[in-house]
Amino acid sequence: METTNRLGLPLLSPGQSQKEIVHNEALLALDTLVGGVVEEPPRTSPPSNPEPGQTYIVADGAVGEWAGLSGKILSFSEAGWRQQNPAEGQSFLVRSTGVRATFHGGVWELGLMRASSVIIDGVQVVGSRGGAIASPIGGTVVDSEARACMAQMLNALRAHGLIASS
Repeated sequence: METTNRLGLPLLSPGQSQKEIVHNEALLALDTLVGGVVEEPPRTSPPSNPEPGQTYIVADGAVGEWAGLSGKILSFSEAGWRQQNPAEGQSFLVRSTGVRATFHGGVWELGLMRASSVIIDGVQVVGSRGGAIASPIGGTVVDSEARACMAQMLNALRAHGLIASS
């Protein structure tokens, strides 16, 4: 059976009998993948009483019914577990923690955000990482060194947009 390139959804074929079965399979897969929600962080075994529609990510070292399915997305239905392969960049909200689980480089990353900047209300509040700030080295004029170090830190925070300029 042919499938879509990215999500692996089943495609109908000309003259295919029982097209409704293939179509329904595709709809069930879309229901899992497009909603973008999993119940909890990746786990190694199925929950004891899953509800239809609940979706999970299988952790490495899965056991029992989930053995050999590490990294897969499993959604429970009236007919049992339905398996989906994650696509690169696919992201799910983890309901129990509120963080994102993103499939990147063949593994699931939890709670990580990749960006070149963060803009809130039109103002950049985080940007590229700045250079290192030298630590005070002591000496006879500690107060002026401490003030100079604090000024560098404030300038770095302002440059990153974390605090406003005075």
